[in-house]
Amino acid sequence: QLQLAESGGGLVQAGGSLRLSCVSSGPTLDYYHIGWFRQAPGKEHEGVSCISRTDGSTYYADSVKGRFTISRDHAKDTVYLQMDRLTAEDTGTYYCVGRSVARTTIQALCTRPADVGSWGRGTQVFVSS
Repeated sequence: QLQLAESGGGLVQAGGSLRLSCVSSGPTLDYYHIGWFRQAPGKEHEGVSCISRTDGSTYYADSVKGRFTISRDHAKDTVYLQMDRLTAEDTGTYYCVGRSVARTTIQALCTRPADVGSWGRGTQVFVSS
C-alpha cells in the first residue's frame, strides 16, 4: 500500500519560496500519478498540481500557474513542489497523493479532491503578508 510523507513546509514571508517534498515508505512513486493538494484554514481541499506517471505531463490549478513547479527526481524517488512568489492565500496544509494510472488521469486527480478519501499528515505552509 502506498504511504506518502510530505515535508518542507514552514513559515515564509510573502514573495518568498519553499520546496515541498513527497516520498514513499512503500512502493516507488514511479508507478503512480502524484498530486499535491492543500487545505486552507476553514476551506475544502484543493488540487494544486499533479504530475503524470506515464509521460511526465503536468497540471496546475489556475491559482498557482506560473508560480509553482511540480517535478520528479527518479533517482531520489521524490516528487517536489517548488513554490515561488508565495502569497498569504497559499497558506495551508499541503498533502501529496498517489494514484495508479488505471484509476485516474492527472486532470481528474487534481480536480476531484473529494475523491481522494483519506489524507496523510501533510506539511504546513504559512505565508506572512
